Amino acid sequence: MTEGRNPFADPLRFERRVPECAIVIFGAAGDLAKRKLLPALYRLAYDRRLPASFAIVGNSRTPMTDDDYRARMREAVKQFSEDGDFDEELWKRFAANLHYVAGDVKDPQLYQALREKVNATGQANILFYLSTQPSYYEVIVDGIGHSHLAAAPEGAWRRLIVEKPFGHDLQSAKELNSRVHAVFREEDTYRIDHYLGKETVQNILALRFGNGIFEPLWNRRYINHVQITAAESIGVEGRGSYYQEAGALRDMIQNHLLQVMATVAMEPSAVFEPDAVRDERAKLLRSIKIMRPEEVDLYAVAGQYKGFRQEPGVNPDAQTDTYAAGTFFVDNWRWAGVPFFIRSGKKLPKRVTDIAIQFNQAPLALFGAGGGDQKARPNLLILRIQPEEGISLLFLSKEPGSGMRLRPVSMDFNYGTSFGERSPSAYETLLVDAMVGDPTLYTRQDMVEASWAVIEPILENWSSRRFDFPNYDAGTWGPAEADAMIAKLGRQWRNS
Repeated sequence: MTEGRNPFADPLRFERRVPECAIVIFGAAGDLAKRKLLPALYRLAYDRRLPASFAIVGNSRTPMTDDDYRARMREAVKQFSEDGDFDEELWKRFAANLHYVAGDVKDPQLYQALREKVNATGQANILFYLSTQPSYYEVIVDGIGHSHLAAAPEGAWRRLIVEKPFGHDLQSAKELNSRVHAVFREEDTYRIDHYLGKETVQNILALRFGNGIFEPLWNRRYINHVQITAAESIGVEGRGSYYQEAGALRDMIQNHLLQVMATVAMEPSAVFEPDAVRDERAKLLRSIKIMRPEEVDLYAVAGQYKGFRQEPGVNPDAQTDTYAAGTFFVDNWRWAGVPFFIRSGKKLPKRVTDIAIQFNQAPLALFGAGGGDQKARPNLLILRIQPEEGISLLFLSKEPGSGMRLRPVSMDFNYGTSFGERSPSAYETLLVDAMVGDPTLYTRQDMVEASWAVIEPILENWSSRRFDFPNYDAGTWGPAEADAMIAKLGRQWRNS
């Protein structure tokens, strides 16, 4: 397979050979590395996706030897691996390629130590992974640049994966892009969004463009509105000090859900190649109507759950949004007038992320519907992203017995039962893509800046006012204002 081709065009996507390389993880003792990165890399080794000489070099400030780090990561992999038994023999082989360098990212000597450690592994290709606090991104990129670690020998490569959030507003995102591009080319910069690595999000493209029955209906003539929900039943879980600086609008809607919206609503690309697919996602993001200042109160709602201000590390007067909802419109011919409702929040009734596409009613209701009026039961296509990946199509069918009364029924597709094999985790998918040089599922500079531009008016409005927080109880679906926002347009949230 040629490097850089789109993975969806490749029926043997997960059989692609990963080249020999080293991955340098900054923040290697942190929560993300323990919960996601090392378990994903271990699983890739378990599935024989990594070459035997593959190397991992971790860095954090915590003093540790290689063996100390291996012991710590062994426990993390055992605890956080999503499936499969822990293989002790495999771990021994995997751990032999696991190394550690302690040091402060602000210390120039760290990068020389990293160079020596990577050279000792014999790897020419290097993938740098920024798994630190966002405030360190520019420092690390500058350190890599000044130490010439980004300079690859002929025939080799250097790539950078940047975790979210990429900036905290539009201006800071532009400044960070400028600093990154001083060291890494755009084609070597991979801004990770783990939602785009989830199977159901990828399957949106297959559903639309691989099936003749859906794409003709995917427009304003047949679709009434779209709801995108990312709900969590937990609170900030010890991350209060970080979360109060971010909030739901920045943390979820800008970083993840606008990218999901772009995948749902994008035009088909002329060819299925990385730049062509990302061009269409970027075009959609640029087509989202930017709210005028006087529209923000009509189309955006902030919420905070009762008890957030009592969380460890949270200011007792915090104005942080733990819930955010917005109504977005797309200014193009396909979607003109169709509202996209996006919401995300913590301490909601359950953990669920899904996309509900509601179709228009039949033009004439010929039959009565069991349990109520037919108009109360529209056709829905529901794309379930988590916790259970799959697709459901809700439609009306005749009840058994005499008479013609209808009731809603569902056709369900479930990844786990339909294919009879495990789906790779989002981080497994995205790490492989970065190592083989396939950026399709990563966000590009213009996409990041376009999504910040969409929420910038909301951020400016919310930062200049004082909310009467908290305004919703834990275990409910958010503030009443969110219900009122959607009701103004004659719709209601799907809370089942």
